[in-house]
Amino acid sequence: MNLPLVMRAADFAADRHRHQRRKDERGSPYINHPLNVAWLLSEVGGVDDEQVIVAGLLHDTIEDTDTTPEQIAEQFGERVCGLVLEVSDDTRLRSPQRKRAQIEGAPGLSHGAVLIKLADKTSNIRDIIESPPRGWSLERRRRYLDWAQAVVDGCRATNQALESLFYATLAEARAALSQLEEDSVDGET
Repeated sequence: MNLPLVMRAADFAADRHRHQRRKDERGSPYINHPLNVAWLLSEVGGVDDEQVIVAGLLHDTIEDTDTTPEQIAEQFGERVCGLVLEVSDDTRLRSPQRKRAQIEGAPGLSHGAVLIKLADKTSNIRDIIESPPRGWSLERRRRYLDWAQAVVDGCRATNQALESLFYATLAEARAALSQLEEDSVDGET
């Protein structure tokens, strides 16, 4: 594993996301998410391809910052740039079209991009349950879970550990939302 390359990518992502916060109640530093994606890839998925881990760290930089593909390619190589582009939304599209594009594009993703997508969706689902975005209703969270499942269902099998964790996290999230809904109904009676 090329640890200096991974650490350089972590530093780059931290710098690019330095002014961003997650949408949760705590306003967590955004960098926590790419770090969690890289950790899931390495520790849960057993991924030892440093370029996939680097792309996991950088997966939101093109989409969510002013970072260009050329900057990623120059600093981290064409393959890393290609992986980041594969998992980046086209921000010129409106949200419903971006979501549909992820579902439709999932079957054609490369092996490395599928690994990143699995780790990313797992991380996001955990956040939605443990510290949901401000103002997201139970219904909106449920719609996110349905959409994330549709994306991952379209990905071809690549890594049993990451897939198992995704579906276990999804089931846990659905159960938590059902419990929250039950609790709110019980509170009204």
